[in-house]
Amino acid sequence: MSERDVEFISKDTKYMISGDSISKGVIYDEERNKYVILEDNYVSLLQKKMKGVVRNTARFGNTLMKGMSNLKRDVLKDKPNIVLIEYGGNDCDFNWNEIASNPDAEHSPKTDFNTFEKMLTEAIEYLRKQQITPVLMNLPPLNADNYFKWVSRNNPDAEQNILKWLGSVTKIYWWQERYNSTIQKVSELTKTKYIDVRGAFLQYPDFTKFLCTDGIHPNKEGHQIISEKVLEFVKSNYQYLLLDPRNNLALE
Repeated sequence: MSERDVEFISKDTKYMISGDSISKGVIYDEERNKYVILEDNYVSLLQKKMKGVVRNTARFGNTLMKGMSNLKRDVLKDKPNIVLIEYGGNDCDFNWNEIASNPDAEHSPKTDFNTFEKMLTEAIEYLRKQQITPVLMNLPPLNADNYFKWVSRNNPDAEQNILKWLGSVTKIYWWQERYNSTIQKVSELTKTKYIDVRGAFLQYPDFTKFLCTDGIHPNKEGHQIISEKVLEFVKSNYQYLLLDPRNNLALE
């Protein structure tokens, strides 16, 4: 393939981001005391450095089940070449108000563990049938202590009941890690490339400084880490898609 062909493909490439609030760019603004969209989120940072068009279809509160129904519609409409799949943070979450009200009852996550694995596999198969390249992204680590305070709203009674159900605050981290491991398992079983965002955060002795006060959403610096990790992935696998001419190599 000639350099001209590569250049044409690069400019014509369409990327789609399918995910939740992390990919949407949601952060918690402590000064305004509310969630806002970060202008320099990792997706917008990527768009500035890559050829082609990036469409971000991520939504606040998205689970994989919600995202899949929208993904099928968006894919048929936009016909992207590459789709980045980023889910799990909401899927592994619980209704903490219900737990706080009744800690002795059985409580289920928003997406059952086995269902999450099955649906993620189906999403990859669907995209490949559409001649689209799927790429997975794993989960940034969370700050279990801060997240525990966040979901209990610093209410002593809620904290006591949630802790009674949990057994230990560290279980929050462990539970999220199970879903993260599932993403990597699906990646291996389906031979799908994945971006190790979690590893990028854990390289820092105190990764919690890259998270918002809620303990789960990456802050501005956290989005910079994600952006750099995705760009590292692109350089290794799709170098010709980068805008920087020094990084553009013709396909063999």
